[in-house]
Amino acid sequence: MYNKQVVFIAACLGLLLFGITLITLGAVVLDLRLKFGLDGVAAGTLFSIMPIGILTGSLFFGPICDRYGYKLLLVLACLGLGLGFQGIAHAGSLTWLKASIFLFGLSGGVVNGATNAVVADITMRGKGASLSLLGVSFGIGALGMPQVLGALKHHYQWFEIVSAVGWLTLAMALMFAIIRFPPAKHQQGFPLAQAGRLFSDLTLVMIGFFLFFQSSFEAIINNWTTTYLTAGDHMEEQAALYALSLYVAGFTVMRLLSGTVLRTVPPAGMLVVSLLLMPAGIVLLQVSSSFVWSAAGLILLGAGLAGGFPIMLGFVGERYAAHSGTAFSFVLVIALIGNMLVNYMMGLIVQAYGVQHLITVAFAEWLLMLLLCSRIVRRLK
Repeated sequence: MYNKQVVFIAACLGLLLFGITLITLGAVVLDLRLKFGLDGVAAGTLFSIMPIGILTGSLFFGPICDRYGYKLLLVLACLGLGLGFQGIAHAGSLTWLKASIFLFGLSGGVVNGATNAVVADITMRGKGASLSLLGVSFGIGALGMPQVLGALKHHYQWFEIVSAVGWLTLAMALMFAIIRFPPAKHQQGFPLAQAGRLFSDLTLVMIGFFLFFQSSFEAIINNWTTTYLTAGDHMEEQAALYALSLYVAGFTVMRLLSGTVLRTVPPAGMLVVSLLLMPAGIVLLQVSSSFVWSAAGLILLGAGLAGGFPIMLGFVGERYAAHSGTAFSFVLVIALIGNMLVNYMMGLIVQAYGVQHLITVAFAEWLLMLLLCSRIVRRLK
């Protein structure tokens, strides 16, 4: 037997840790550049290693969770995160730093996938709402880590702070080891050959590609908005960064509302709201000539993007309750490929045609998400 509330709280703490994981590398990259004497290109390779690690972790966590349960993998993932944090803090060579970043990403991908899958498993009704509430903890981690680093850097070295967070992940591994989780679904395993049948489920493939565009949309907003807002002296960098933080705040608040006061709204209704907020935010971002309207557009974009993952993963959890981990791995890998591929293509577009085409790409992604969403909802009915 297991306690659903305890498991849910543990999952929230795990995703909080994943939020910290994602933001830490970007927060300390300047310190790493100084320590290892890296130029811009070399520093950029560091950012390419972690997504590969996250993709790898997302690929294999599902079948393992379905076969052996969640406890063992979450404990090992937290230990991996702890080693990754310590490696980033104390690495004496670039090789060890790269290995630590890969382990960091690998473990983070496992924690992200497993916490979402276990919440879907323990929720009988309103899986999307519970996953939205779970997602709030990710936003808190992503928003909080830069603030913690900024506040503590006046008193401690950056590597001391990162190392301390690493010890915290080891404490979380102990917590996961103590807690009881849902039992493994398949004592005899869920063969990978059978997992290949997921490709024949058109609805699941469409959900995967919806998340392909959802994830890549989030990536281009996170990575290119500051450049877009500061182009042509439109806005100072500090103001642009603050506007981007409001986007994350809109994202987090909307997930909180979806998991609480809007919990009874049907998932299809929440998708309609999301897909209406997104173009409104894009238009404001395009036509705005002041900080206020740009910030308003980013808040609307954050609120609109908040529902995609929880709602779609909720659909996956209901459709594949017997092996949700494997199904989650399937769609999350497609989503992460989209994140990496479209973000790279966005860089080529910016280099060739200018950053103003961020709006063009955003509209194109929204349109594709709208078309996929309408087909997915009709098929699920």
